[in-house]
Amino acid sequence: MVYDLNHGMSKLFKIVLISVFSTLLSASTIMDFDVIKKGKENNNTLLVIGGIQGDEPGGFMSASLLSTHYEITKGSVWVVPNLNFLSIIERSRGPYGDMNRKFADLPKEDPEYENVQKIKALISDDNVKLIVNLHDGSGYYRHKFEDKLHSPLKWGQCSIIDQSTLNLPKYGNLKEMSEQVVAHVNKHLLKDEDIYHVHNTRTVEGDKEMEKSLTYFAINHGKAAFGNEASKDLPTYGRVYYHLLALEKYMTMMGIEFKRKFKLTANGVYHAINNDIYVSFYDNKIKLPLSKMRNILKYFPIKKGSEIDFESTNPLVAVIKKGNTYNIQYGNRHLSKLSVDYMEYDNTKKKVKLLVDGKLKDYSFGTIIDVHNNFLVKKDDDFRVNVIGYKNVRRVETDIKIKKSQILQRYSIDKAGQIYRVEYYNKKKFAGMILVKFKNKS
Repeated sequence: MVYDLNHGMSKLFKIVLISVFSTLLSASTIMDFDVIKKGKENNNTLLVIGGIQGDEPGGFMSASLLSTHYEITKGSVWVVPNLNFLSIIERSRGPYGDMNRKFADLPKEDPEYENVQKIKALISDDNVKLIVNLHDGSGYYRHKFEDKLHSPLKWGQCSIIDQSTLNLPKYGNLKEMSEQVVAHVNKHLLKDEDIYHVHNTRTVEGDKEMEKSLTYFAINHGKAAFGNEASKDLPTYGRVYYHLLALEKYMTMMGIEFKRKFKLTANGVYHAINNDIYVSFYDNKIKLPLSKMRNILKYFPIKKGSEIDFESTNPLVAVIKKGNTYNIQYGNRHLSKLSVDYMEYDNTKKKVKLLVDGKLKDYSFGTIIDVHNNFLVKKDDDFRVNVIGYKNVRRVETDIKIKKSQILQRYSIDKAGQIYRVEYYNKKKFAGMILVKFKNKS
C-alpha cells in the first residue's frame, strides 16, 4: 500500500489523519507492507525500513513515528514501517524464517517471496540513493570484549556498514558517514553505557549469513545502505530515541529538512509512541482513541454481512478477527478486544445536535466531544439515542442533561472512566456513534 504525502504542513496533517494506515488480518495472511512517501519526490530519496523482524519494536516504532510525526519540508523520504507485518503482530523473528536472510537466493515457494521482491524493487528505484534498515540488537556492541553484555558478539547500539566504501557518485563513503552518525548520537546519550560505535561487518570478505541481508543486496545494486541497531536492553522508547537521532543525522547529511511534532527527548518519544492513535470504522461513523481503551468493549456495533471497514492514524494498527471478536493491535501490543454485536447499518450522514456545557452545536458521527459538566442530546425524529451506561428510569434519553455521575463507570470505553458512548439508531439500524469525554474527575 502506497501513500503519497507530498503536501505542506496543514495539508499533511489532514492527510495523515485520514489515510488508510490499516490492515485486516486472518491467521494465514501474508500481510502487505506500507510505503509512505513524504516530502517532494526527487532522485535524492532516503528509504527507511522498519519491521523486517517483528521482535524488534524499536525499529518499527521509529519508522512509524517518522511517517506520522514528521513533516519533510525539503527533500524526499520514503518510509516502510511494517515490512514484515505478520511477524510484528506475532511478536516473532519471522513466522516463515528470518526475512533479513532472504535477499540472496529465495525460492518462489517461500510465502514471503512476493513481499521480498516488492521491497527489492523499492530499494532498486532510481530515486532512492540511501537506505537505512532499523533493528534492535542484543546487548551493547563493543570493538573489544568487556563482558558478556558488552562485546564484539553483540549488536545493540551501533551503526552497521557492510564495507567501508562504494564506488558511487554520492554517499559512497559509508564508513565516514557512519562515523558522523555515531558522533551525533553520542552527543545526546541518555546514559554513558549507550555509547554508539561503527560496526563494519566486512560482508564482502566472506560472511555468508550477511550476504543474504537487505543492506548487502542494496549495496550490490548501487545504493548506499546502513543498518542502525538499538539495544534490546533499553525500553522501547529509548531504542526509538536513538533510532530517530540517527535518522535525523542521515537526513541532514542528505540535505533533507524536516519538522517534528514532539521534542526529541526520552519523555517526548514515550508520549509520541503511546498517545494520539485513533481508529475509525465505516466511513468515520465510529472513532476510538486507542491509547485510552479498556481491554474489552462489549456489544460493539459491527456491520452485518460485510468485512470490517476501518482506518487508523498509525501504520502499525491492525484489526484481527477471531471468532466473534476483533482484536485491535498496535505493532506487537494488544490494545483492546471488540465483542461484536452484528447489526444492519443506516447510511444517514446528517449531523446531530448536542448541548454541551450549555452550548448547542452540530456534531458529525465519529466526533469525540470534551465535556466539563454535562451534555444533552437534542431530540431528533430520525433517531433513537442510547447513552451506554446511563442510569435512566425513562426509555427516552434525549433532552436530558446528563452528568458523569449518572453513567455507570463500567460502561466507559477507557480505563480511566472518562469516555462514554452515545449511539444513534434509525429504528433497528445503527446510524453512528459520538463519544463524550468528561474532563472533570467527579
